[in-house]
Amino acid sequence: MSDIKEFLTNDHRACDEAFAAMEDAVAVKSSDAERLYENFSNDLTNHFSMEEIVLFPMLGQASSEASSATKAMEMEHEQMRSLLSKMRKAVEKMDKENFFSLSETLMILMQQHNMKEEQLLYTLAQQHLAEDADYIIRQMRSVIY
Repeated sequence: MSDIKEFLTNDHRACDEAFAAMEDAVAVKSSDAERLYENFSNDLTNHFSMEEIVLFPMLGQASSEASSATKAMEMEHEQMRSLLSKMRKAVEKMDKENFFSLSETLMILMQQHNMKEEQLLYTLAQQHLAEDADYIIRQMRSVIY
């Protein structure tokens, strides 16, 4: 049987690695910076989609306690999407100062957000959805574009 918390926590770590690679490329103004930005942006956006399309609705049905928490997480996803959009422009212009100001804000928001998800939401998912974990993980993987 699969573990929802482990699956999504591992995906957080993969996003963190893509984030670090992107920052490293921008720091040295590498020609790979835009590609690495796209990799990170796609990874993070896919993660949000897996949660918003599959996990959050299922968790909301299984636990009334999770419903308000998922709404808060969705609002934070929107904040991060907005930062991603601004970061794209900074990467395209190779505006390191603006990029790193935005990426620092995003990193802090991601760290706080991930901690809330890992400690609260993913734990609730394991408690309420463990029987359906294999199915849920398959559904989340099918969302990735």
